[in-house]
Amino acid sequence: MGVAMEEMTPLQLMTRLVGFPTVSAGSNLDLVDWLEGYLAGHGVQSHRHWNEDGTKAALFAHAGPWIAGGVLLSGHSDVVPVAGQVWATDPWTVVERDGRYYGRGTCDMKGYVALAVWALVQAQKRGVRRPLQLALSYDEELGCTGAPPMIAAMQGVVPKASVALIGEPSRMQLVNGHKGGAGFEVVVQGYEVHSSLLPYGVSAVMEGARLIQWVNDRNAEIQAAVPGPAAVAFHPPFTTLHVGMIEGGTAQNITAAQCRFAIEMRVVPGEDEEAWAAEVMAAAARIEAGMQAVRPEAAICLTRFFRVPGLQPEVGGTAEALVAQLTGANNAGVVSYGTEAGQFQEAGYSAVICGPGDIAQAHQVDEYLEVSEFHAGQAFMLRLLESLT
Repeated sequence: MGVAMEEMTPLQLMTRLVGFPTVSAGSNLDLVDWLEGYLAGHGVQSHRHWNEDGTKAALFAHAGPWIAGGVLLSGHSDVVPVAGQVWATDPWTVVERDGRYYGRGTCDMKGYVALAVWALVQAQKRGVRRPLQLALSYDEELGCTGAPPMIAAMQGVVPKASVALIGEPSRMQLVNGHKGGAGFEVVVQGYEVHSSLLPYGVSAVMEGARLIQWVNDRNAEIQAAVPGPAAVAFHPPFTTLHVGMIEGGTAQNITAAQCRFAIEMRVVPGEDEEAWAAEVMAAAARIEAGMQAVRPEAAICLTRFFRVPGLQPEVGGTAEALVAQLTGANNAGVVSYGTEAGQFQEAGYSAVICGPGDIAQAHQVDEYLEVSEFHAGQAFMLRLLESLT
């Protein structure tokens, strides 16, 4: 155990956490070092799970009796970049102004992490009868890639919780469903000739455009169909495919040797993500066959770069019942963005989303968390502690 430390308020904790510039492209170890020491200083044991190159680590901790069936509070340590943005104040310093806490990560989601850390220390101090756990991942902003290895590492190291509460911004509303996500990095390899000899070459840009047009056509088919029962609650009420960036080509008068873009899918929970992926691969294969009929070395290479399972509403779900009790919610909503909730659900946890802040503020210049939302989050944690005690 570490040396006893002075207990910090939720605001002090958020201020400290925001002060670590844990942009996804860099390391989060300074934050993890500090947080591990802070928890140890209050008698809370924590464990690290390192990423492959040792530049980042997840942290999970347990407070209360060493038994299964507790409640897990899930958050992520990484934030999106501020480079090139013009902020009114220092993004790495929490500034209170006009009823808001400004700073990178206040909303997404160091405000919630601060509340979770505060609650964990309180749980240890009060001596709860049912355990409270913290799971803090890395690389959530890069496609939720850090949570699955962390969840796997937790098994057998700490008793398994029965409920996972994911604190992504939901204005403290109960959310029991979200879309899944998957994506392909696409590299189209063409064959260069002078544009006057177009039929004898293969333009990677023009062939890539065929695949993008397939995405457009598929979206039109999806939107023209009647939404299924699982989809009607979402906005939009269907799965979407999207291409956001493209690059390629050498000169205007040369058929492009290479073209790069990505295809992103947001899949309604309950639909088969692998079936959607297979559709993309089949479309690419058909286009590739036409390319290779001209030049055998031409190709389309697809590389999966993320997969985020959807969160499916649970019939009689334990997590939903707990949050409904604590918030007084009479019903639950769904969201179209992805979170780590579906990954916890896949691992056998009953999972829902409930956290302070508005997702509209996430990733924005001058990101903020309303003071009232932060206070509502602390009130939620107090009620949770009472239920565990």
